[in-house]
Amino acid sequence: MALGALAFALAWPVPVALSRAEWPARSPATALVLWQGIALGGGLSMIGALLAFGASPAGSLAGAANALLPMAAAGPIPEGFGVVHLAALTLAVGLAVHLALNLATTAVRAERARRRQHRLIDLLASPASESTGARVLAHPVPAAYCVPGLRTATVITDGLVELLDEAELRAVVGHERAHLDQLHHLVLLAFRAWHAALPWFPIANRAERSVAMLTEMLADDAPRRRVGVEPLRTALLRVGSSGASAAYDDSPTASAASDERVLERRLARLEADLHPLDPRARSATWLLATAIVAVPVCVLAAIAA
Repeated sequence: MALGALAFALAWPVPVALSRAEWPARSPATALVLWQGIALGGGLSMIGALLAFGASPAGSLAGAANALLPMAAAGPIPEGFGVVHLAALTLAVGLAVHLALNLATTAVRAERARRRQHRLIDLLASPASESTGARVLAHPVPAAYCVPGLRTATVITDGLVELLDEAELRAVVGHERAHLDQLHHLVLLAFRAWHAALPWFPIANRAERSVAMLTEMLADDAPRRRVGVEPLRTALLRVGSSGASAAYDDSPTASAASDERVLERRLARLEADLHPLDPRARSATWLLATAIVAVPVCVLAAIAA
């Protein structure tokens, strides 16, 4: 019952409240950690609640396994177990396998897309620009994007070089390199896989878009510190988020970075010059994210024993 209540809270009211909150713009890294805790803790709680109910007649998962495994070969359902218990155990195992397979499939698909992008860059892009260090693609549309992997690439177009001055260009390239340095593609991959596994679940879509927004804000912070707010703001106004860091991915929701609402919130954040959260609030949020994951893990460990 405790795991079921936690799973419900992490599946609906908590992520809805977090997606509507204003404070994540002040400390996007802290909010990103909380989103990861909600996703992982919610999945563990959901699977754990089903396992706990299914194994309840035996008192533990080990006892349930000892009672049910012989039944798989021959024999009736052990005493105390009903169809609902078997259904809960089957659903728990099926959900875990489904989530794991979707994560693996999404990772393989993203890796193939990255390799394809790297091959195209090697064929079509000019050597790195002396002023920015980015590869230059002959294309009139102003755009910039990054491609992660074992070897990374930051690409800008001729149209972007002609449109922006040197400081603005450094701000755009710094934004893309921040995506690579902070491994945002791995964070987005997990939430993209969650959405692909549960496309009918509205919170999965909300979570993916919120996380994409936070990664864009985090990537804005790097050039803001090095170049300043004004060049970055001007570059965003002139170019928007063309290309964006998700150009290496073929997911339809990878275009979240180019959404007008995302751009408006990024500009509003730059113009407001928000102060970060108080250190005590940040520490409390990190502890909350840790507890959200630790509680179902501890309960599952107790059930297994």
